[in-house]
Amino acid sequence: MTQPSRLRALMSAGLVQAPGCFDGLSARLIEQAGFKAVYASGGAISRGAGIPDLGLLSVNEMADRMAQIADAVDVPVIADADTGYGNALNARRAARQFARAGVAAIHLEDQTFPKKCGHYDDKAIVSREAFAQKIRAVKDAVGDDLVLIARTDALAVEGFDAAIDRCEAYAEAGAEVIFFEAPQTVQQIEDAARLISAPLLLNMFAGGKTPVVPLARLQELGIAIVIVPSDLQRAAIFAMQETLRAIAEDGDSGRLQDRMVTFKDRETIIGTDDWNELNRRFAE
Repeated sequence: MTQPSRLRALMSAGLVQAPGCFDGLSARLIEQAGFKAVYASGGAISRGAGIPDLGLLSVNEMADRMAQIADAVDVPVIADADTGYGNALNARRAARQFARAGVAAIHLEDQTFPKKCGHYDDKAIVSREAFAQKIRAVKDAVGDDLVLIARTDALAVEGFDAAIDRCEAYAEAGAEVIFFEAPQTVQQIEDAARLISAPLLLNMFAGGKTPVVPLARLQELGIAIVIVPSDLQRAAIFAMQETLRAIAEDGDSGRLQDRMVTFKDRETIIGTDDWNELNRRFAE
C-alpha cells in the first residue's frame, strides 16, 4: 500500500492525530510513541533553521527535509508545502518534488507569497479563483499520488462565510481534504464541520488562536485530521535552555541526568543496532 493510500485508510477509520516534527529524529519519536501519522511542520522546520515562519526557506530546502523525515519513519507524512512557493506552475513543481520525497500528503494555502504563520496577524490572501486554479494545476500534476489538502486563511481576512465558500470551491477544484485554519471559537469549529462537505483538517495546539477541543468531540464532529504542529519543538527548546543553563552554572549537565535519555536509549531510538547489523550483513 502506498503512503497516500495508507493515509486515506486511516482517515476512513476515524480521526487521525498527527503531532508535528521538524527533522528525522522528532519524526521517529512520534512514530515510536504510537501515532499513526506525522505532520512535517513548515513553521517548525523554518525555526529549526533559525528563521521565523515567513516563507523564507526555498522549495529545495523544504523538499530535502521532507525526504529526510519520510525516510526516517514508516507512517504517512503530511507535509506543509506553504503556498506552493509561487504561482500555479511553481506549485506543480513543488508537489512533484514532495511526492518524490515520499510524503503521503501536502497542504497548500491561499495566502499570498511569501506567507505567514497561520496564527500571525495581518495575513493576505489571493483570490478564490486564483487558488482554485493552483489546486487544479497541482491535481493535474500529481493525481492520486498525494493526498491534496487545501488550506484557507480567509477566516481572519474575509470572515467566516467567505471562508466557507472558499472551502467548497477548493474541494470542487480537486482538494481531497480542507484545512480550515485558525477558527477562534468552538462554534466556528462546529459550524465548519457541518458546512464543509470535504473531510476537514484542524490545527490545534495550546496557546494558539483555536480553542483546544477534546479529541472525542472532534471525532463526533467527523474531523478527519488534527495536527499539533509545534509542541515538540517548543518542548525541545525549553529542555535545551534548561540544559544550557545547568552547563553554564555548573560546568556540566549532571543535575539534569534524570531528565535526559541515556546514551544507550538515544542509540536505540535512532536504530544504531539495526544499522550495525546491516553493515555486518553486507560487509566484505
